[in-house]
Amino acid sequence: MSLSCSDCFSDLICSEDARTLSEESFEDFQDFEFPDGIEESIAEFVEGEGTHEPLEFDYMARFQSQSLDVSARKDSVSWILKVQAFFCFQPLTAYLAVNYMDRFLAFRGLPQANGSWPLQLLSVACLSLAVKMEETLVPSLLDLQVEGTKFIFEPRTICRMELLVLGTLDWRLRSITPFTFMDFFAYKVDSTGTRIGFLVSRATEIIVKTIKEISFLDYSPSSIAVASLLHAANEFPNLSFITPGNAVTWCPGLIKDRIMTCYQLMQEVVVGQTQRKPPKVLPQLRVMTYAEYDSSDSSSSSSSFSNKRRRLNNNSDNGKL
Repeated sequence: MSLSCSDCFSDLICSEDARTLSEESFEDFQDFEFPDGIEESIAEFVEGEGTHEPLEFDYMARFQSQSLDVSARKDSVSWILKVQAFFCFQPLTAYLAVNYMDRFLAFRGLPQANGSWPLQLLSVACLSLAVKMEETLVPSLLDLQVEGTKFIFEPRTICRMELLVLGTLDWRLRSITPFTFMDFFAYKVDSTGTRIGFLVSRATEIIVKTIKEISFLDYSPSSIAVASLLHAANEFPNLSFITPGNAVTWCPGLIKDRIMTCYQLMQEVVVGQTQRKPPKVLPQLRVMTYAEYDSSDSSSSSSSFSNKRRRLNNNSDNGKL
């Protein structure tokens, strides 16, 4: 009997998925200690995060001038998030895939006259690269094309697109994202470590919802990380005192105004949507008072009595009893 590689290493594969890890990986954070020099490393990440973003190539201006289709990008991001949920990938995987796609489109465009398949091919290639970077179990290129794809591409076609993306990004796939700062900033919010698990989980949920909105491309990953953690901290009364003014002291390079505007945008676009519920439309019922009911009942009784008396009078006039 032949023994496959998957059989040999089946005991080495963890049974937990990304959701389990996100809920339980911070339970023992109270005993965690950051290594020496972590603050200097975080400051270097803040200083160099702009080189991993498409901001300096007028990417946003091209959406505003409609040379790039906002709705097409949103559809691609929605598909990436659906596949991420389908395979239980880490949120970082989806964020990296969108980051690769935005950086590629910022450097070079796609043919517009060929329909929607070029952007879908780019989405599949970027997601495939992100999965290879972050996930331990990588689906095949055919299996990755799920959740309502309009076109099915051959693996060799996707591989050629991956090489084009790698060359365009100069093989720089280890991007700086909001998740780069998440643990460190969460500890700044709650130095006791008792609520870090919830803070990271809630902030991650908010960050994932920002991916679709192009407005957040104006903000650095560190600003997005701080703003999401501030929203998560607001759900605890004893942590609600933390403001963007306090947050700028967490690390050199953070800008108060950028954090404040990102926080406000996040409140309007993301957090506000999850908190607002559509009002219930109740039927307009007329509530009668006892006096109205009594008068209505007496009037109906008197009306019934009058009708009965009128019929008796008519019968007596006609000689009928």
